[in-house]
Amino acid sequence: MDKRKGYISWDEYFMGIALLSAKRSKDPNTQVGACIVDQNNKIMSVGYNGFPIGCSDDEFPWAREGDEYDTKYPYVCHAELNAILNHSGGSSLSGCKIYVPLFPCNECAKAIIQSGIRKVYYLSDKYRDTVGTRASKRLFDAAGVEYVQLTGTPEEMTIDFRAESV
Repeated sequence: MDKRKGYISWDEYFMGIALLSAKRSKDPNTQVGACIVDQNNKIMSVGYNGFPIGCSDDEFPWAREGDEYDTKYPYVCHAELNAILNHSGGSSLSGCKIYVPLFPCNECAKAIIQSGIRKVYYLSDKYRDTVGTRASKRLFDAAGVEYVQLTGTPEEMTIDFRAESV
């Protein structure tokens, strides 16, 4: 008997975990997840965008517009930073890769570089013309961090939670 055909690639698997992690985000507009993987395809950490521990997502604002103090932007911790901060176990992230649906902002780019992550896989670069994204690419280029847009991935995958599907 031959092995099963049609299984997903490592890149699809790890991006899928980043996308699934994003489903934990309570942000009503933008849900982003991140998955950090080492050179042996071992998952080191995951994260999603949300408020810091101890800051109630019922008491802090989720607005995108208005007085900056009353928007989510000064408070939300991005998925990439959460994944880096969630990493435990004492091992280094040096040489790892990170999977994120949305190209990282400049603040997350700095954290990615400082943590030793060497490769960024992403799906969307919809903010490519913003100062933050342009700065991210400049930082990544200067630090030698490779960034790769995943293409050819499935448009959709379904996770079946029914017991009889296992």
